[in-house]
Amino acid sequence: MKTQVGIIGGGPSGLLLSQILHLRGIESVVLEKRSRDYVLSRIRAGVLEQGLTDMLRAADVGARMDSEGEVHEGVNLAFGGQLHRIDLADLTGGKSVMVYGQTEVTRDLYAARDAMGGTVIHDAEDVTPHGLDSDAPWLTWRKGDEIMRLDCDFIAACDGFHGVGRKSMPRDMLREYEKVYPFGWLGVLSRTPPVHEELIYASHERGFALCSMRSKVLSRYYVQCPLDDDIAEWSDDRFWEELKRRLPEEVADALETGPSIEKSIAPLRSFVAEPLSWGRLFLAGDAGHIVPPTGAKGLNLAASDVHYLSEALIAHYAEGSEEGLKSYSDRALRRIWKAERFSWWMTMMMHHFPENGGFGQRMQTAELDYLVNSRAAMTALAENYVGLPF
Repeated sequence: MKTQVGIIGGGPSGLLLSQILHLRGIESVVLEKRSRDYVLSRIRAGVLEQGLTDMLRAADVGARMDSEGEVHEGVNLAFGGQLHRIDLADLTGGKSVMVYGQTEVTRDLYAARDAMGGTVIHDAEDVTPHGLDSDAPWLTWRKGDEIMRLDCDFIAACDGFHGVGRKSMPRDMLREYEKVYPFGWLGVLSRTPPVHEELIYASHERGFALCSMRSKVLSRYYVQCPLDDDIAEWSDDRFWEELKRRLPEEVADALETGPSIEKSIAPLRSFVAEPLSWGRLFLAGDAGHIVPPTGAKGLNLAASDVHYLSEALIAHYAEGSEEGLKSYSDRALRRIWKAERFSWWMTMMMHHFPENGGFGQRMQTAELDYLVNSRAAMTALAENYVGLPF
């Protein structure tokens, strides 16, 4: 097979890149190691920055999002038994976020690629890039007992943290920066109405909690827990009881509980690889960086990578320009590090760190108290939460 851009990874970033390129007349083939059903079964975050919602509309995949998604013009911080609303729209000149599950974004992108005859190859095992430092790279993969080959001009690795993309870069030129947090998030998905119309981030001496949602009838809740906790020891009753302890009384009283649909413990880390390109290979999304979910930046950061990379590829094919391709890594990394900073700051401010002792806890309380009483501080949070400009 032959195409212009070979894309590794059939998640939202790979599909969105393929969709944008298709609309500009650039051919691509997406290789995904898992089945479509598996990709669509992954439960992920669902807070979309305005920049991403604008990208989806421009890529002709925003109709269902606009119909079924929930526009949020505020977000809430809870501490000291009180709830404090951050008015995102007022603080950012009318900007907002959209609550719409990543699974639904992926579903919409699959439907769009199908409608346009896009090539997405699933169950592609042992994907391997070749000739990355040449003008004619190619990809191989295994389909059953057969070895397949795809010749292309460029390769975009949108294949996640554990994917082959980053591992294909020379180790002596790759720099990796990482912070692993000493706790995880225990998440529960339940078919219950959300406890509040907007998200609630709670800081408590027992640990962090988050009240989120997927729709008006589907809720997503999290509590901070030790990484080595056994999920089997967290019954639904224990989870709901712990969540209520960490929320203001008025919120806890309004919480509607029910059986969990999905329950899991996720580790938290901050990670950045530099550079994001080598030869004809370009990393996008989790292949190049990870953020803790506290700042709701994972999918949104992948989207900004796709924005910069698609711009560069479009300019290359339309004008023969190499400038965007050469500057892709630097442009993307400037925004990545700002999002990393925000996610790290939110994580450090909202979570319980027993090793920091009483002084550290007092500092967190003082920071939160300052934040909700300073328009300047709330504006800084709001600007980052709705998304910095691309």
